[in-house]
Amino acid sequence: MPDIVLVILAVVFVLGVAINIHEFGHYIVAKLLGMRVEAYSFFGLGPRIWGFKVGHTDYRISAIPLGAYVKLYGDEETAPLEGKADTQEKVPDSELYELRPRWQKFLVMVGGPFMNIVLALAIPFFGVWFYGAPAMPAPIVGLVSPGGAAEQAGFKPGDRIVAFDGIENPTWDRIEKDALISPDKTLSVSVIREGKKVDFTVTPKKEVRNGSSIGLLGLAPELGAEPVVANLIESGSAAETAGLKKGDKILAANGQAVKNSQDLINKIRAAKETPINLVVERAGSNVDIVVTPKMQGDVPRIGVGFNIGSMERDPATIGQAASYAVNANLDILRLTGRVFGQLFSGERSVQDAGLAGPVGIVQLISQVVLGAGIAGLFSILAVISLNLGVFNLLPIPMLDGGQIMVLGIEKVMSWFGKTLSMAVREKIQMVGLVAILGLMAFTLFLDISRLF
Repeated sequence: MPDIVLVILAVVFVLGVAINIHEFGHYIVAKLLGMRVEAYSFFGLGPRIWGFKVGHTDYRISAIPLGAYVKLYGDEETAPLEGKADTQEKVPDSELYELRPRWQKFLVMVGGPFMNIVLALAIPFFGVWFYGAPAMPAPIVGLVSPGGAAEQAGFKPGDRIVAFDGIENPTWDRIEKDALISPDKTLSVSVIREGKKVDFTVTPKKEVRNGSSIGLLGLAPELGAEPVVANLIESGSAAETAGLKKGDKILAANGQAVKNSQDLINKIRAAKETPINLVVERAGSNVDIVVTPKMQGDVPRIGVGFNIGSMERDPATIGQAASYAVNANLDILRLTGRVFGQLFSGERSVQDAGLAGPVGIVQLISQVVLGAGIAGLFSILAVISLNLGVFNLLPIPMLDGGQIMVLGIEKVMSWFGKTLSMAVREKIQMVGLVAILGLMAFTLFLDISRLF
């Protein structure tokens, strides 16, 4: 399948599922409460261009290719975006949204974000339940990249990290993620080295990727014993000159067994530009090869990409899968919250905060599907669904959170015998529409500026 077709299908799948699961939440709650649904647009806003009717509900595709919507009889606040009613049928008062108590309206509004969050939890839950939880390496340093932040800070292979940025006994995942959102920020570290505790600081090196600043440590965990298989031989490299071939399994270097890819990298760096005697397994036989690393900058390389095996997974019970799903989503919210905190505190600029608009989201999905395949789409779907659910709970008119806010205002006004007129509510919605369109335009500007 051509890449462009794959990307288009991936974008339609991810955004279509994330948006429609949200609208389905509104739809199913309204149906369960006995409200009549006038229209369910699976794709687009505005006037209907195609569809079919089942019962009282028109299932349609609409003209403006932005999102989807569910329109309830009696809910006319967002009618300009959802199209006018195409029927003069008298609807019983008991089925009208507008005449329902506020608690039922609240449930309809919260139903969309709730389903987004359920989807964000369900994807990692079922992934871990069926396939097991990814085995997390212990926070033991296996590789320190030359010239990287870790080497400058004083990390050494074999160090066991017992504290990182104030967190005691962190997981390797926590270490990597906290470093990613802390570029050029000094972080405290404690390690156990040769039985003694050593305290120092590290400043992750700033690197800009896809318009977002991230921090890199230049560290890799100790992976333990695993096969080292050459799955990429760079053209013109020392490995190609020496006769290494794709699929060769590297067993030993200079008479010492190779434990894993990091062990081999360390041996190559120790050798610098002196020849290395490799023993490789090829087609069931051992072959001796002599390769002389070439310096690339300050780093000796032989030009081989390693297949270090698939990620190990540990079997998980239903409870463990549920715990993993909850923690994974809380971790996303924690990191997102810290990035926005850096944004508002001035530690991070708007340009490198990683805010993505329509173009940025499409780029992200395309990178995932081309790099990780179809399976990778489920991870990005979970992240987008979670963000969509949380974003819609913000108290901005036009969003579900804004409509919930209006219900709260109406409740307070009712204590004084007052009500919000339809004209005022329409003006509130227009303010929200302007805010949403402004945010879309701003993020679109950021997307386009990153391209250039």
